[in-house]
Amino acid sequence: MQGVLLALVPMFAWGSIGFVANKFGGDAKQQTLGMTLGAFVFALIVFLFRMPTLTWQIFLIGFIGGLLWAIGQFGQFNSMKYMGVSVASPLSSGSQLVIGGLIGVFAFHEWTKQIQFILGFIAMAVLVVGFYFSAKRDPENAVVEEGRNYTKGLTALTYSTFGYVIYVILFNNLAVLWFNVHFDTLTIILPMSVGMIFGALVMGRFKIKMEKYVYQNMIVGAMWGVGNIFMLMAASAAGNAIAFSFSQLGVIISTIGGILFLGEKKTKKELVYVGIGIVLFVTGAILLAIVKSKG
Repeated sequence: MQGVLLALVPMFAWGSIGFVANKFGGDAKQQTLGMTLGAFVFALIVFLFRMPTLTWQIFLIGFIGGLLWAIGQFGQFNSMKYMGVSVASPLSSGSQLVIGGLIGVFAFHEWTKQIQFILGFIAMAVLVVGFYFSAKRDPENAVVEEGRNYTKGLTALTYSTFGYVIYVILFNNLAVLWFNVHFDTLTIILPMSVGMIFGALVMGRFKIKMEKYVYQNMIVGAMWGVGNIFMLMAASAAGNAIAFSFSQLGVIISTIGGILFLGEKKTKKELVYVGIGIVLFVTGAILLAIVKSKG
């Protein structure tokens, strides 16, 4: 029970990032930089309390991972601007699960048992159908469609997914294969946050207006850091499968938050579509967590 309660923290912390950042305002460049600055301050405090040993390999891996993460987050914020948080968030999370899962299976042979392949591919099929309903639009909702650009949104989502997936693969697979380096979240969070800041500056082409939006979004960076800490605690108390599945449930928070707090208008049909999409997405994520537990 304690592990489940701990896992609820990253669920709410990470799930709230999208609509909180958009509530604060600013463009994607300002939101990404503000978030990375907040993450750096949080990571520095953790580092000073814990004082972990940092090798050049760990710093390099963390820095590159942070850079990739910044690409992913910048793209996600842009996709939210173009498609709305309630549409972009489930598409982003789901595409990461499917593409990351497929790479893990075929490139790193993470599934070895027949039951894993059966449940895993069922989960991915469920997620794909969930994507469809999450993004399904009602032609009658002209108010929302006037401010949306789904082509640009999907483009942003593509490079966002690339950044996030490669970042996860780097930490979970390549760090051990290439550098034979093992580390935990609390050790690598500081070098990662440095890479995040650099990545945010690169994505903003070093031309980011230092307005109030940047400083306000530092709170979002702190939320990200808190989610990381509790994710680690939840994994320790209840196992990776439970921690993983609950963290993916954050998509419910972001989707509902976009509708309730950002005023993203939905017709009755679209609310039904969103509901179906959320149920399918959660089902797929839980099935993937079960697949992980079978390894």
